[in-house]
Amino acid sequence: MGARRAQGGGDDVAAITVPGAVRTARAEQTRTAIVAAAHDAFVTRGYRATSLRDIAAAAGISHPGLLRHFATKDAVLAAVVDLFERDNETEMLERMAAEDPGTLAYSELARRNATVPGYLELFAALTGEASTPRHPAHEIMRDRYARLRALSIDAIDEAITQDIVAADRDPAGEAVRIAAAWDGLQLLAQYLPERVDIAEILETYEESLAQPVGWRDPGDPPPASTAAPVPPMPSFTGTDAAPPGYRVGRERRALIVDGATALFAEDGYGDTSLRDIAERVGVSKSTLLHYFGSKEELLSAVLSHRDQLIESRADYVPADRAADELRGLPRGATVNAATAPGLIEVYAVLSCEAVPADHPAHPYFEERFRGVVDHFAALFRAAQEDGDLPSHRDPEFEALWLTALWDGLQYQWLYDRSSVDVAAQLTAHLDDVLPRS
Repeated sequence: MGARRAQGGGDDVAAITVPGAVRTARAEQTRTAIVAAAHDAFVTRGYRATSLRDIAAAAGISHPGLLRHFATKDAVLAAVVDLFERDNETEMLERMAAEDPGTLAYSELARRNATVPGYLELFAALTGEASTPRHPAHEIMRDRYARLRALSIDAIDEAITQDIVAADRDPAGEAVRIAAAWDGLQLLAQYLPERVDIAEILETYEESLAQPVGWRDPGDPPPASTAAPVPPMPSFTGTDAAPPGYRVGRERRALIVDGATALFAEDGYGDTSLRDIAERVGVSKSTLLHYFGSKEELLSAVLSHRDQLIESRADYVPADRAADELRGLPRGATVNAATAPGLIEVYAVLSCEAVPADHPAHPYFEERFRGVVDHFAALFRAAQEDGDLPSHRDPEFEALWLTALWDGLQYQWLYDRSSVDVAAQLTAHLDDVLPRS
């Protein structure tokens, strides 16, 4: 009758094989295999570029078989994120704070994250990809920021009480900036791994909070009256400017680029087809291909167009001192947020989507990040030569931190535009790093 009995200790023990239980166990094994395959695919190729058929093939099941467990790719992503979040950052920070009150544990947690296979790659990609409200992980990431900020405020308050952090530090501001820079560093490490050690950089920043805001060694000489030459701003504009031709053709080309920019920001490059773009701008796919021979060519035009708009800011005036050039950066952030939020959105989505090395935009962002860090490092070195950057600060570290901070603040702004002021946070950081005499 489907049961077999065994004698033991005088009691009858029924060992019953239940078909439903076997099916449930097999279903759970299949589900686990799907999540594992999706995890590897999202890490290797990115969420946008991975299809359900890709996941099914990697898991060794059919596409209809996968759909019996997960109806959509969004549901698979939620399961993958949940796998990471079972032992998430907020829980770890809470435990560390309870065990050692007053100690900032960001660097320790970063070392732990580095040992979790796929963690950095997936969250570096999700940070930007999920910044659009339509992304299935948008609320997950938005809530994550809110939890991290609240927890960080409490941790920094306690560290001030324990005399580990200087009393004049603003816990709320520092909490925003640490979370932002941490996210930026996770992305930067994907493009410049030879220059970015996340845990080491966070540890250096934790140590710097022990000093009052704007601290400089009393033995440092005052700023020099004559300044070193200010390194010129690098240009990242490519060669995708519209070719000469009839006005109607130029206008149609510009319309296609604008439509692609909007769709890439909303849905990412991987989930946007040429047909989607053609429909968005009201042309046929064949007409679009007349102007852009491939989606990769159109992507290049979108990135070049973004750079042209950013670099052509009418309000930009070069400064006479490197420190003033750096202090002027928040003005650009204000202008971008007010006049061109779409440029921030497409940059955030594409820079994170392009983390996989085989993404067509990966070389562009790798070159851009390297150029930005090199430029900021040159500015900080010139500021130190002028006596504006205190001697205890390392220009290379400051360049990496500023690059990561700016990008991370833009991501946070996309999740919570009413609460995060990118320019104000950049100004607060630069006032600390470059104290005025």
